[in-house]
Amino acid sequence: MHKFPYLILGIFLFAFDQISKWFVTEVMIKVVVEKPMPSTLGFFEWLTSAPPRLPPVSIEMLPFFNIVMVWNQGVSFGMFSNGSPWGPWFLSSLSVLISIGFLIWLGRSSSRLQSIALVMVIAGALGNVLDRLRFGAVIDFIDVHAMGTHWPAFNIADSCICIGVFLLIVQSFFFESGEKSAK
Repeated sequence: MHKFPYLILGIFLFAFDQISKWFVTEVMIKVVVEKPMPSTLGFFEWLTSAPPRLPPVSIEMLPFFNIVMVWNQGVSFGMFSNGSPWGPWFLSSLSVLISIGFLIWLGRSSSRLQSIALVMVIAGALGNVLDRLRFGAVIDFIDVHAMGTHWPAFNIADSCICIGVFLLIVQSFFFESGEKSAK
């Protein structure tokens, strides 16, 4: 099976994650933080530098959805955020090693669903790795809440990881046995 379309999907998801983080920080959050005239960076300038961390901010978009500025020093949804200076390096190294394992798995995969799921996890992990290496933390900005309860803030990369893992589970439980018998 040709892997080029999956490589394109991975690049698109990685870029979408980074562009969304740039847009939220530079176009939405800075307008609230830096009044009256924010000094926004263009995408490539932002991507190649490590601008100072913005303070926590919340912008209400809908009654159940806010755009927030959260610096996550742990993994998805803030888990394992102990504040150690080695934390970002450890988590980045672990994410890269897992991504390499998933990349090898992708190379051996003959299932479209499994390949899409693996690419989603890899792209999400690498999107968060780039944040950790640049800022020492991951930019989280999506805040979903209902009846006073907030889901932990997350980003596009976290969504890719969660959806990718969910698809791997679905593929494993519902499609893997059919694929084995078809061989």
